[in-house]
Amino acid sequence: MRFLMTPLMAGLCAAGLLVGLAVTGADAASYPVSGRWTYNDFSGAGPARQCGAKFMEFRGDVRSDTGGGVSQYHNVSVTRTGASSFRVVDDFFNVQIRGKAIYTLRIIDQDHIELHLDQGGRTIRLRRCA
Repeated sequence: MRFLMTPLMAGLCAAGLLVGLAVTGADAASYPVSGRWTYNDFSGAGPARQCGAKFMEFRGDVRSDTGGGVSQYHNVSVTRTGASSFRVVDDFFNVQIRGKAIYTLRIIDQDHIELHLDQGGRTIRLRRCA
């Protein structure tokens, strides 16, 4: 049995594909920073020589955190809100809870950043690891 696709069928298939892409959304954005960032000695100049046991790591669209209750986040979106600030939405799942982390990431300089969390209003200050 031979199957021939008519122009109408091809158009419907293409339309269905476009609708499917619109529903699933675009791929996640990359974070505006990368590498390891320590919770220790935020006020020090330049990058920290030692990262320590508590740090955050940004790699592509994944953020790892050894200093909190959730160890891994996956980026959903990054939107520039100013010259050095970004609105970030991350998804997380820690076996019991699935949720979103929404925060403003502000780049202070090449070695210092702040994350201001929407929920709870907490600010996390981080220093780049050497």
